[in-house]
Amino acid sequence: MCRMTMGQETSGDPRRSQLLRGALDICLLALIAERPRYGFEFVEALSQSGLELVSEGSIYPLLARMERAGLIESYRAPSSSGGAPRKYYRLTRAGGAELTRGRTVWRDFTAQVNEILTNTEPTTGGTRP
Repeated sequence: MCRMTMGQETSGDPRRSQLLRGALDICLLALIAERPRYGFEFVEALSQSGLELVSEGSIYPLLARMERAGLIESYRAPSSSGGAPRKYYRLTRAGGAELTRGRTVWRDFTAQVNEILTNTEPTTGGTRP
């Protein structure tokens, strides 16, 4: 069932949440490829990019799955603030390959969706077949 989002802001759009859920793993891999990160840094980076819908509660299970799959690995390092050591994540070779594949799939998919969304015109009159 397709839910329309008339009158809703984009940040609260359930469609936006679903789209993000499908791309979050690739986003996390891209952020880790940039530099090793710890949990809260992911939330900050995603929020700064306009993806404020993501909480630590949705990131940690995904990081654990990606680590079990061998796409990332974790290590502990001292906190710059002097607190307990933080768990950082870095990309593995398999994770780099998955990121490359994921970027290609994303570009192809979004190009196909954009083709439809930008090259179709709404009909006036609402005729039914």
